Amino acid sequence: MAGAPEGCGPGVTWVYYNMCDLVTAWGIVAETVAAAGVLACFLLFVILVASLPSVTDKKRKATVALQAGVLTFTLGLFGLTFAFIVGRYSASCAARRFLFGVLFAGCLACLMTHGLWLLLLGRRGRGPKSWVLCLGALALWLVEVIINTEWLIITLARGPADGVPVPDLPCSIANLDFVASLTYVMVLLLAVVLLAFPSLARKRWRRDAAFLLTTGISTMAIWVAWILMYTHGNQVVGNASWDDPTLAVAVVTNAWVFLFLYTIPEICLLTKEDPEEEEPQDLDHVYPPRSLIYDSVRKEAAAAQQSVYIENKAFSMEEPPAAGPTKPVSPYGAYNGQVRGCVYQPTAIALIAKGLTKMDQDTRIPRARTPTVNPGSGGSLPRSAGPMAS
Repeated sequence: MAGAPEGCGPGVTWVYYNMCDLVTAWGIVAETVAAAGVLACFLLFVILVASLPSVTDKKRKATVALQAGVLTFTLGLFGLTFAFIVGRYSASCAARRFLFGVLFAGCLACLMTHGLWLLLLGRRGRGPKSWVLCLGALALWLVEVIINTEWLIITLARGPADGVPVPDLPCSIANLDFVASLTYVMVLLLAVVLLAFPSLARKRWRRDAAFLLTTGISTMAIWVAWILMYTHGNQVVGNASWDDPTLAVAVVTNAWVFLFLYTIPEICLLTKEDPEEEEPQDLDHVYPPRSLIYDSVRKEAAAAQQSVYIENKAFSMEEPPAAGPTKPVSPYGAYNGQVRGCVYQPTAIALIAKGLTKMDQDTRIPRARTPTVNPGSGGSLPRSAGPMAS
């Protein structure tokens, strides 16, 4: 290398020049967007776990594992972006060839399983359980893992036909061979789009199907663009150094598509209430009706009366017979079904004031009345002149 580009220090290795080069700047932009995506994945994973207790729709709860899988593989795609930013050498090229198809196959396998779940749910009224969906997505993903492993071993172990050693053999694989190794991933992508169409006709699951369809179509558009640029466009322009920026931009863009068009909307739908579940009216689930309280009091009173009657039955022979049968009086006979807050209960101050008033009335001393002299009576006083005369 002639020298470090602008923005890179003298101690930076040439492998990491794209991450600090201020002239081309594509590496800086790509790594910034990828780092933001890594943080977004961690945040969404925490939100997904925290929203599990609030999930009321039991059917939708079965897809939580698929959404967690999409988040995990999307996080891997953001990490894979850094492998396309750094310079080419044996380890980075091998990681690119292997992880590109494996990570995309993981995301698309989860999306395809979700679409198949919607299809079965619409036809049979119930979908597979969560562990069945996980096993299905895992089986679809392992197929791509086996394909990429065999392809990588064959291309690296076989070597050139003429026996001449080639330096950095993983980096010398043709672009068309790399695209051909992703055929199974393209089949998964096509299946995601096709499985989303039948569920659009069902009102309840229309939004889930729309999320799958938009994610699949957007991913398909990104793949068509980068494949044309990677296999044909860069050679026509005559600048083969655009291969790494093309793949880096495609990976980070597609990863954000998975987050914005599928993961975030599906997490928002988790906390929606189940429309098939009937909601209680008039807060009956919080406050029981008054009739239930009254019935329980009556039952308790009847049980108490019966127990008293059984206990006193042994002494009935010693007691004289009554004139007639008497009906037992219930201690709750005055209960009218009203709660305690509806009955007037005097406070302590009111009782004290009432007591003082009554005491004043009891201890009041009557006054003596002045007798009146009648002129016709000869000045004699009447026998009872007042209340004190007696």
